[in-house]
Amino acid sequence: MPRLVLSLDGVVLREVPLVKERMTIGRRSHNDLVIDNLAVSGEHAVLIQAGGDVYLEDLGSTNGTTVNGQPIKKHLLQSGDVIEIGKYKLKYLADGASGETEVDIDTSQPLRREFYGPGPATIPVRQPGAQAAVTQQAVATIKILSGANAGRELPLVKALTTIGRPGHQVAVITRRPTGYFIAHVEGETFPTVNGVNVGSAAHPLRDKDIIELAGVKIEFNNPGGAA
Repeated sequence: MPRLVLSLDGVVLREVPLVKERMTIGRRSHNDLVIDNLAVSGEHAVLIQAGGDVYLEDLGSTNGTTVNGQPIKKHLLQSGDVIEIGKYKLKYLADGASGETEVDIDTSQPLRREFYGPGPATIPVRQPGAQAAVTQQAVATIKILSGANAGRELPLVKALTTIGRPGHQVAVITRRPTGYFIAHVEGETFPTVNGVNVGSAAHPLRDKDIIELAGVKIEFNNPGGAA
């Protein structure tokens, strides 16, 4: 199913599946995707699915809508396109495309891991002769310390890894040039790192940090310290 990944200042807030043929985006509560920000018009834009394609149309908004930095009135979306509305970014991912890894740590169910091929924005560019260096680069991991999946270790091979229990508590670990960060996405309670509430801002992770999320303890391991 095609979807949008909503982010602000580089922090992913949530995913929005495109479940209807027509979905509106705006500040007012009746929209399918509500963005409560003064830079967003009451009815800002609309997404229309037709014949397998998805079109984005600006609804005469005050501040306009851009795709990949270019202002648009109506635009046929391609997977990987980045829509900007106010300060918010919405990355469009076509059906089956993703640059993410999702890890469900529900302690009542066997561990579910879903890996997808990298989208255009996440495919690494390698210089000739650099293959060996890339292969040998260490990748950070997370290790589940408690619950039914205790002992399982997962490499953070994607730019973005979602962890938690949907509908209960969800966080995202992002891989950036400056290191790894964790940010709250869903749930009334924020995750903790080494017993400290991370709050709403992205929190940097260090080797051997202990994350607690959805009642599960997770150890972050990054001996090399590089992203």
